[in-house]
This record gives sequence, C-alpha cells and structure tokens, in this order.
Amino acid sequence: MPKIVPIRELKNTASISKFVEESNEPVFVTKNGYGSMVIMSMEVYEREFARNQQIELINESIKEYKQSGILHDGAVFINEMKSKYGK
Repeated sequence: MPKIVPIRELKNTASISKFVEESNEPVFVTKNGYGSMVIMSMEVYEREFARNQQIELINESIKEYKQSGILHDGAVFINEMKSKYGK
C-alpha cells in the first residue's frame, strides 16, 4: 500500500528516510490535496530506472523486427553484450 503524506510532513526527514529505506516503497507527497512529488530510496530508483531501460530496449527491438523482419539469436546477442561490456 503506498504511503501518501502532505508536503508539511517533509519536515520529519528522518522518519520519511527511514520509511523509504525499510519498505522499498515510494512516498507520494501531496500539496493542497493533489499529487506533487515522489520520494524513494536510491535502490528503488535504480531498480525502476533499469526496468524502464529494459522495456525501452524490448520495444525498440520489436519495432526493428517489424520494420526489417530480421530476427537475432538471443544467446548470441547476450554473449556479444557480455564480451563487449565485460559482465
């Protein structure tokens, strides 16, 4: 369940920091009853950023396939990326 707090509660930074670190959930901040911002731990941010990048790459690959009709072998691609980026 997401935590929603009014902007005036940002004065208690230690409590909010503790919550986002322990729960791995974002905190939604409201201003005058409307959504204003989101606060999250670096771990959650990095996870979501990486996830979004993966989705973009998948969508680009689907678009490329629809345009060219050429399929690439997944195992070959992964091995090429491992050798290129060293992971």
